[in-house]
Amino acid sequence: MLLEQMQSPDDLKKLPVEDLPKLAEEIRQFLIESLSKTGGHLASNLGVVELTIALHYLFDSPKDKFLWDVGHQAYVHKLLTGRMDLFPTLRQYKGLCGFPKMSESEHDVWETGHSSTSLSGAMGMAAARDLKGEDNKVVAIIGDGALTGGMALEALNHIGEEKKDLIVVLNDNEMSISPNVGALHNYLGRLRTNKTYSKTKHDVEALIKKIPSVGTPFAHLIERIKDSLKFLVVDGVLFETLGFTYLGPIDGHNLTDLMECLRQAAHTKGPVLVHIVTRKGNGYQPAEDDQVNYHGVGTYKIESGAFAKKVGGPVAYPAVFGETMIKLAEENPKIVAISPAMLTGSKLEKFQRRFPDRTFDVGIAEQHAGTFAAGIATQGIIPVFSIYSTFLQRAYDQVVHDICRQNVHVVFAIDRAGFVGEDGETHQGIYDIGFMRSQPNMVMMMPKDENELQHMLYTATQYGKGPIAVRYSKANGTGVQMDEEFKLIPIGKSEIVQDGEDVALVAFGSMVQPAIQAAELLQKQGISAKVVNARFVKPLDEEMLLSLYQDNMPIVTLEEGALQGGFGSAVLEFFAQKEIYDAKVKLLAIPDYFVEHGSMAQQMEEVGLTPPQIAEQVTGFVKKKQEV
Repeated sequence: MLLEQMQSPDDLKKLPVEDLPKLAEEIRQFLIESLSKTGGHLASNLGVVELTIALHYLFDSPKDKFLWDVGHQAYVHKLLTGRMDLFPTLRQYKGLCGFPKMSESEHDVWETGHSSTSLSGAMGMAAARDLKGEDNKVVAIIGDGALTGGMALEALNHIGEEKKDLIVVLNDNEMSISPNVGALHNYLGRLRTNKTYSKTKHDVEALIKKIPSVGTPFAHLIERIKDSLKFLVVDGVLFETLGFTYLGPIDGHNLTDLMECLRQAAHTKGPVLVHIVTRKGNGYQPAEDDQVNYHGVGTYKIESGAFAKKVGGPVAYPAVFGETMIKLAEENPKIVAISPAMLTGSKLEKFQRRFPDRTFDVGIAEQHAGTFAAGIATQGIIPVFSIYSTFLQRAYDQVVHDICRQNVHVVFAIDRAGFVGEDGETHQGIYDIGFMRSQPNMVMMMPKDENELQHMLYTATQYGKGPIAVRYSKANGTGVQMDEEFKLIPIGKSEIVQDGEDVALVAFGSMVQPAIQAAELLQKQGISAKVVNARFVKPLDEEMLLSLYQDNMPIVTLEEGALQGGFGSAVLEFFAQKEIYDAKVKLLAIPDYFVEHGSMAQQMEEVGLTPPQIAEQVTGFVKKKQEV
């Protein structure tokens, strides 16, 4: 088996070119078999097998730098750099990361997880190379979906201006996770299908070569003719206008054409854009037929492609959000949904089918989505900005400048709040509490269960006084009965879930259920714990906090978010502002480091937020207080 021999790119280079298609076939078969057991990003990796082989065959990694945009399509790269034996641990706790990881391999020179960063990183590496007088190649591999991100376009502009030697491989498969949208995507579609330009350009260049040079004026005329031809036949000529030499489109599954084009790019001065056309899921029919659902998969049956059925249980929070949005929109015609290329993940596909004119998928453009939401809100429409917590980080200026400062009624539906499991540190949703609650005019809440989620979403759409955020986990709900009618939740008011006398567990959102379980364990030790569902991180329930202080009850705050700037910090700030310096408060939250991939349960255990760990820490806290 050729694949088993690939311990480094040097082993690949020893193969004769005619063996490379066989290696590609083995890689595809390995990925299909391995990911059927572990899950992972299947379709995207099946689409870049030939490209990755060609890159490692022609270039010299790690001297030459490969930057994989988003990084979910780097599995083939990992196979060719000696990590085949680690694939049984893919995306598992302490196992192989699903994205490039510098600590794993010297060949992973740029860590990713979010979209549209590769071009800026590549430009930085190219500039550093030139400053140091080195001669390595820098290659950024970016998908057509990621290219719709504003940051990528900013980088294209800078690269074209600086004229650095740099290769951009545009992997054009018409998909990111959901189908791509937007004018740039449509432009690439025209390029893919425009054979007239390629043939006419070739004919004109052949004619020019036959004409003897007759001085500079004629040379300038010839260049103008070529340029006019581009604008005449292919509208836009975006990349060459930006300063790139454009090569393509090339069949991304034809190794011969790919390698010839990449060789040409390697010998071309200045920035080059190699446009390859691939098929997501190539070589595995179920993934080719359903590229959205096979983008990221759980375990599945190889023969049929059928996903392993999940054992019955409560509905996940994102699904509750999707169903609730439909009900809310049926009752209120002013409600619209906004998503930055995540309609599928955010469970808004049904909403889009039911309300196509009230659904706005803006592409991978979180900043635009934020300001677009602000703009539509100024006109009396109620935008529900559905976005993963980790991607909301990318729209922070818009949150501050365009939404909170103008105090417009934008509803933030913050999905994947808290730990996210196998996607790991680049996707953890643990920082939004800190950066959202610091903004004037912001209201922020999180439900204890799926029933409370629907009521919070209703409350948020009815609010009307400014920005308001509802954050919720990707996990399954608790299985509670769902109310038939929506209810308003009083802004800034908590809920006593369970009474107690010795200590108060004040839990925010997803930590209410662990707090209840911890209270049961504490009861067995003779400690009576009150459990409070905080509901709001801003505004806090000040009346509840003052009552606990007046009862001389020690307070333990619990949150599935970063300790710094989080819910517990807000509680401490409240007591400090009230000049109450003897309140006894302990904070349980996520410590100050990036928590890597694993199951959500393993991540919670790592940071000490499981019910037994909570009970143990509370016991020590209460005993210390009693001793004082």
